[in-house]
Amino acid sequence: MDLGLTGGTDSGASGYRVLARKYRPRDFSTLYGQGALVRTLTNAITSGRLAHAFMLTGVRGVGKTTTARILARALNCAAPGVDGPTPEPCGDCENCTAILADHHPDVLEMDAASHTGVDDIRELQKSVAYRPTMGRFKIFIIDEVHMLSNNAFNALLKTLEEPPDQVIFIFATTEIRKVPVTVLSRCQRFDLRRIDMDVLTELFTSVIAQEELEAEAEALSLIARAADGSARDGLSILDQAISLSGSPLRVGAVQDMLGLADRAQILDLCELMLGGKVPETLALFDSLYQNGATPLTTLTDLVELVHWLTRAKVGSGTGDPGLAEAERTRGQDMAQGLSVAHLSRAWQMLVQAGAEVRGADHPKEAMDMALIRLAYAASLPTPDDIAKKLEGAPLNRSTDIHRSPRNDPKPGRAFDPIPGSSGADPNVKAIHPIEESSLREIRSLQDIIAALEDERNMGLAAPLRAFARVVSMETGNLEIAKHPKLDRTLPNTLSALLMKWTGKTWLVTLSDAQGATTLAEDEYTTRKSNEENALSHPVVQAAQKAFPDAKVTEVKLGRG
Repeated sequence: MDLGLTGGTDSGASGYRVLARKYRPRDFSTLYGQGALVRTLTNAITSGRLAHAFMLTGVRGVGKTTTARILARALNCAAPGVDGPTPEPCGDCENCTAILADHHPDVLEMDAASHTGVDDIRELQKSVAYRPTMGRFKIFIIDEVHMLSNNAFNALLKTLEEPPDQVIFIFATTEIRKVPVTVLSRCQRFDLRRIDMDVLTELFTSVIAQEELEAEAEALSLIARAADGSARDGLSILDQAISLSGSPLRVGAVQDMLGLADRAQILDLCELMLGGKVPETLALFDSLYQNGATPLTTLTDLVELVHWLTRAKVGSGTGDPGLAEAERTRGQDMAQGLSVAHLSRAWQMLVQAGAEVRGADHPKEAMDMALIRLAYAASLPTPDDIAKKLEGAPLNRSTDIHRSPRNDPKPGRAFDPIPGSSGADPNVKAIHPIEESSLREIRSLQDIIAALEDERNMGLAAPLRAFARVVSMETGNLEIAKHPKLDRTLPNTLSALLMKWTGKTWLVTLSDAQGATTLAEDEYTTRKSNEENALSHPVVQAAQKAFPDAKVTEVKLGRG
């Protein structure tokens, strides 16, 4: 790709112009990494289909403000033979020169971060009313437009919807979600994408050549990776690296400056970690740390590498982790020897470790603990492995856990009819005007508690479950052993409730007799029995053998 970059000859007050400004694109042909945007704007200018407002959005350093300035020159270029907007501004005419120098009277650039109020928009509206004095169009470039206040946005709406023919607005923002929809709907939106690593590498190679310097290709790749899709960030890092090491620019100098570890050593670290070799993993990380690699950058490198290995495993390894060809081949081989489950587990643990390292008072120690966890976890089987090992274990039918009426977590919700009975007394409906469908059978204390729970009467259900000992119970009569925790009004309360539930008269009394065990005691006994049965099951025993420290905390009964 021929980027067609040309460096400027002017310099700042210090006598030096930083690379990010010196090699700023001056026309659409040098706007690298934004092919779709360039094609759209070029076709729009050529065909005369120009919008009156443009919204440019994207991360920092991808060319939003640069695009706005190129578009301003394209619309106002006054080169000989050019009688309208052109997609190829000359850069030499009076208008182009003034715009490049940032003092064109008709191209007004405003920073919304420092001009956020309604008064600033009113000043802008006053300027909109005047025709351009030098160029074809009066162009307003508002950078970081999302910083405008709500009132300022509202004040701008009418002007933005129907501006004069000679006025064009160009907005730039890194936070498109903060821009009101009412503003977005009045603009033609362009999303500037992150610049690919290979495009950035080619850009830096061109800059190095024009600066008459030398640099190792891998060093430029590291800078492109650190730039994270931003040309401005990459050129700033390149500028700093040149100042640090001069020419030729070496890989080691870039690694030291950025606090990066050797990518081959990161691959070694990952291989040792996923191989469960704890001492070797810690020793290699100590070496990287002593050579200048920070815990957070090392962890970030591991996250990126595990992501790349996972994509390689599933056949989509298009990402570039900054490895040389030999290391990339080695990484492909490593990915084939690992399962997606192991890589996914490593990814989750690394992401969690990232939060720990960032917030730790001692990042080195936090990173050590994360590597130890990851190395030990690498030797543990995944849930899929355990399932495959256990799926062939025979079920011991003698130890199957069956549900009994007392084990039912919600007793009394469904009832079997009493043998020889067709249900409720047929005379009940005549005596008590209650619908048969609303009646329920009460044959045990569990049924009473279930009815109370259905009515959310936990104030009565809880003491009955914990302290009520049934002495005798049959239809119409209930005798309960006395207990200090049971209210003396309990007989009257229960009699009324039983009448409502069954449609029959009940006599409830408190007795000095011993009574049976409480429902809470029965449930505890049943739970312990279920746990013993579960622990004797071969599947559970096999799982405990695979995980010696595991404990059974709860047993849930299956259907049937």
